Amino acid sequence: MSDPTPLPGLPVTFRPGHTRAILLTAGVVIFVVISGIALLLDIGPGSRLTFVVTGALIFWVLAQLARVKVVADDFGVTVVNIAGKRRLAWAEILRVNLRPGDPWVFLDLSDGTSLPALGIQPGIAKQRAIADAKTLRALAEAHSASSALPHEPRS
Repeated sequence: MSDPTPLPGLPVTFRPGHTRAILLTAGVVIFVVISGIALLLDIGPGSRLTFVVTGALIFWVLAQLARVKVVADDFGVTVVNIAGKRRLAWAEILRVNLRPGDPWVFLDLSDGTSLPALGIQPGIAKQRAIADAKTLRALAEAHSASSALPHEPRS
């Protein structure tokens, strides 16, 4: 039997650090290059503005991709994905899955659905993503076990 995964102090945030750095760096570089090209070309102010706005839009999209995270605290988990954010109580999380070939962690929920958690993804840092998934799984199991303890009957 393997050693149990040690539980970190809460709150803890999981996010793809290398991917985030690459996306934000690429966004800044793309914005600067497109804006620089706009200044170098002999074009009108409207066209220059279009170049700058296009660069800013590309940066915004890459920043949205970089904002993904999973935050675990004493009361549950907040999953921030590209298009939204969802708060879950620990009791709602039945299982934390990261199977070989999965692009990110999936949370099996008590309502029968599965929620992708893009904050833990094995893209560039596979071993870190596996460790983060194990930690989140251990946290979910520990909190669901503590909430499943029988309560003393009221008299």
